[in-house]
Amino acid sequence: MFRLTKTVLQKARHVWFNGPQQAWRLRSSSAREKALEYQPGQKIHSFTVREVVAVPDLCLTAVKLTHDKTGAQYLHAARDDSNNLFSVQFRTTPRDSTGVPHILEHTVLCGSKKYPCRDPFFKMLNRSLSTFMNAFTASDYTMYPFSTQNEKDFQNLLSVYLDAVFFPCLRKQDFWQEGWRLENEDPTDPSSPLVFKGVVFNEMKGVFSDNERLYAQHLQNKLYPDHTYSVVSGGEPLAIPDLTWEQLKHFHTTHYHPSNARFFTYGDLPLENHLKQIQEEALCNFDRIDPNTEVPSQPHWSRPREDHVTCSPDALAPDPAKQNTLCMSYLLGDITDAFEGFILSLLSSLMVSGPNSPFYKSLIEPKIGSDFASVVGYDGSTKEASFSIGLQGMAEQDTERVKQIIGQTIDQIIENGFEDVRIEALLHKIEIQIKHQSTNFGLSLASYIASSWNHDGDPVDLLRISNSVAKFRQALKENPRLLQEKVRYYFKENTHRLTLRMSPDETYLEKQAKAEEEKLQEKISVLTDSDRKEIYLKCLELLEAQSKSQDASSLPALKVSDIQPTIPVTAVQMSTAGYVPVQYCEQPTNGLVYFRAMCSLNTLPEDLRVYVPLFCSIITKMGCGALDYRQQAQQMELRIGGMSVSAQVIPDSTQLDTFEQGILLFSSCLERNLPHMFKLWSDVFN
Repeated sequence: MFRLTKTVLQKARHVWFNGPQQAWRLRSSSAREKALEYQPGQKIHSFTVREVVAVPDLCLTAVKLTHDKTGAQYLHAARDDSNNLFSVQFRTTPRDSTGVPHILEHTVLCGSKKYPCRDPFFKMLNRSLSTFMNAFTASDYTMYPFSTQNEKDFQNLLSVYLDAVFFPCLRKQDFWQEGWRLENEDPTDPSSPLVFKGVVFNEMKGVFSDNERLYAQHLQNKLYPDHTYSVVSGGEPLAIPDLTWEQLKHFHTTHYHPSNARFFTYGDLPLENHLKQIQEEALCNFDRIDPNTEVPSQPHWSRPREDHVTCSPDALAPDPAKQNTLCMSYLLGDITDAFEGFILSLLSSLMVSGPNSPFYKSLIEPKIGSDFASVVGYDGSTKEASFSIGLQGMAEQDTERVKQIIGQTIDQIIENGFEDVRIEALLHKIEIQIKHQSTNFGLSLASYIASSWNHDGDPVDLLRISNSVAKFRQALKENPRLLQEKVRYYFKENTHRLTLRMSPDETYLEKQAKAEEEKLQEKISVLTDSDRKEIYLKCLELLEAQSKSQDASSLPALKVSDIQPTIPVTAVQMSTAGYVPVQYCEQPTNGLVYFRAMCSLNTLPEDLRVYVPLFCSIITKMGCGALDYRQQAQQMELRIGGMSVSAQVIPDSTQLDTFEQGILLFSSCLERNLPHMFKLWSDVFN
């Protein structure tokens, strides 16, 4: 092994290896094995087990359950991982752009029946050992996840989360704070002009000041014009002031119900305890309803459409004449078909990822634009997936040229297909992704299954990734033109295609400000003097409430006795390779080897230091040894899980004004590819 690496490591200060631990593979996994004992039909704390599936790829056992009384869906992923995760998600499908699901997400976190103090989530930060706490609003669901390694902490956080989502206070004052309100510019002066305020109102103004976010939102609204995806779930700033407190409460009643909920737990804690607590603290208070939140399929267009939107000019654009974005977007299949989704995602990567992809060669290399548009690729976040291809940072006169190139490239793919070695490289990449286990693996799983499960897809199907790989290999063997036929069907012959162009408008910000002013005057014009006085007094009350210290005594907290007095020690073997210190660390890495090396830059001349970030970003992308940059990229995809070089500044723990500068080399690979990984590093450095 070191014969390959000696030249690489000659100037390294430290080298770390994390590798597979042979003995671990033979040891039983108690959480996984215990979960395999559950039987379909078994009743546990008012839940019924529906399915128990071993998923060896991810070292877990999946247990699917439903709640008998409400029909709530539940998935437990039992795995030997102490970083346990809980998540509850609701299908939230707004029909307007007032931002009701987003404002509700903020408002339920402002106090609940059992925990009425303001901001219980922030108050829990110093009463908990959580490794993650947050909430997300997507286009069609809202998710509330947390994770922790402490069992008592898990119970505490679960109690706070359940009470927040099912029994929130939803005070009018919280709605004003989080959603929108009219307030005097100077809250202490009733004669100062009235303005719009509110956390979500200001947040969404910030979101849409980003041209990439603006384009992505327009694209979704126009590609799916007939249901919930035609509106802005986060809230369109000029529509947010149309939302009332009563509408917010009604949306909570109809959408935040167990019959519209999907619960997910992950880790090594006992499933029974989770089910018991969820039943006793929340679900026992509800009956089954029909939430009526299903998203219908988007009716397919009979002919392609084109549209145009504007944005604010970018003052920092390298070329002011090149600020246009153009994309062609295609409506694909239903995301609940896991295998078709797998093929389309793979196809998207083959078409756009890396310097060997056809669209990289046809669109990026001619330097027509600055880069692919931010939305390029496969998007499975809506009920029906989409694929987009196009450029940003391009000139308006290149519009027709780009459209022609996209059409020609699709024709070339249909005719020539893809090289076998590129398909193998992508399947290898998928294998690495399956085996790589990050510290927030539970959160990654929750996010991965959320969209499909939200539309009643089978989440366990999505976890069986190697089944999809095997099925794909067989399908490709039986029909070598499989991918070309998919390209013809979904792209060449698809009439549900949107070509959306975005160009800068010098008066854009002025128009936005004028529209907001008109909306403000519309609200102000109907106010009486007593309304104005009430607004002034209510805002003073809000200020007082915000500045008052909160009583958090109702919230649960960990005691010292709940916390392990010691932390596990990670055993590291020290050695040397030549004159370089090496650390070896055997861990259950699921067959992956991780490599890191630190190279000191303390002796680098001062005039060269300015080039370190550039060096780091290009050193693994320029070709090496006998390989040009395309071949190098292909070998990296085929053999390893990526190579990166990054600048590091390490402060001295004893002297505040002393630090060490260096670059960190990082890569990972399957154990069988270790010689290939070090050959690539060796070639880079030689």
